[in-house]
Amino acid sequence: MTDVLIVGGGLIGMLTAIELHQAGASVQILERSRMGGESSWAGGGILSPLYPWRYADAVNVLAKYGHEVYPQIARQLHQDGGMDPEYIRSGLMVLDQHEHEQAEAWARQWQMGLQTLPEPVEIEPRLSTKYHNALWMPEIGQMRNPRLMKSLQATLDAYGIAYKEYTRVEALQIKQGKMNGVVAEGESYVADKVLIAGGPWSRKIIEDYGEAPQVEPVKGQMVVFKAQPDLLKHIVLSGGRYLIPRKDGRIVVGSTLEYTDFNKTVNDGARDDLTHAAIEILPSLETFAVEKQWAGLRPGSPNGIPYICSHPDIEGLYISTGHFRNGVILGAASARLMADMMQGKPSVIDAQAYRFDAMH
Repeated sequence: MTDVLIVGGGLIGMLTAIELHQAGASVQILERSRMGGESSWAGGGILSPLYPWRYADAVNVLAKYGHEVYPQIARQLHQDGGMDPEYIRSGLMVLDQHEHEQAEAWARQWQMGLQTLPEPVEIEPRLSTKYHNALWMPEIGQMRNPRLMKSLQATLDAYGIAYKEYTRVEALQIKQGKMNGVVAEGESYVADKVLIAGGPWSRKIIEDYGEAPQVEPVKGQMVVFKAQPDLLKHIVLSGGRYLIPRKDGRIVVGSTLEYTDFNKTVNDGARDDLTHAAIEILPSLETFAVEKQWAGLRPGSPNGIPYICSHPDIEGLYISTGHFRNGVILGAASARLMADMMQGKPSVIDAQAYRFDAMH
């Protein structure tokens, strides 16, 4: 028997498993496809919400924690698992010009560095010259999602944390209102505590047994240019489109917001839209090829606030889902809060805003 079963082997599931393991709990993860293979793999890895001043305090509390601890998490994962997740403190430049007051108020409230760059080409010389008075947040970092997933999985291996891939949970086992485990691929797994961290699939897993989190799949399509190192040095955001420079010179461009159920197909319209937006921001990209296009399904939630809580009616059932567009930056705090909650410890993060009764 395992202390905790985690349903979902994405970033949230893996980070929470590591937190629980370090606190002395035995953990097993059950993942319906491959570890980290869904939205955790597909995202851009910006360690900040886009336009963070548009979000509720409940989101910014988690983001602030993530901003503070991710450099250390990245070092620890690299050291213990042997795979570099490529944390880079590349800074974030916002080229939109109409939210300076909101941004400045946010920076004061959350003690984040924020400057105005009258001429952003002075630090990012290949940008289009049409941009002026950009907002500049030099402290914002990024991680490379596919490498972060491999780094987390390698760390699970190093710690001896059990996981099973291609193991879809078919049923929850509940006895007299208490969790007893799950059934997956016809096999029974026993545990008194079960965490549902199944991204957009979380609602489907729970809804037959009681109140379920209001999460839905929201497709995001992205492309990557095979560019050259230092063509772009900083993350750039304009009109909801962002460019993320990787260490090897590739530039990731995202992303669409599509309410299409569980459909992950890509299309030429999205590719053309993202490509056009990227070249408008960084005209030099016109000479480089789009190397790849892909899509992921985000766990969309009301207002982008995740559920990080115990189930109101089923003892031993816990939920961590609904991180929407911000799974990476919110993931560290989510894992810490959930691990504390499952062990009955006080947490450095107030749990109230992430409960069912706060959402509904």
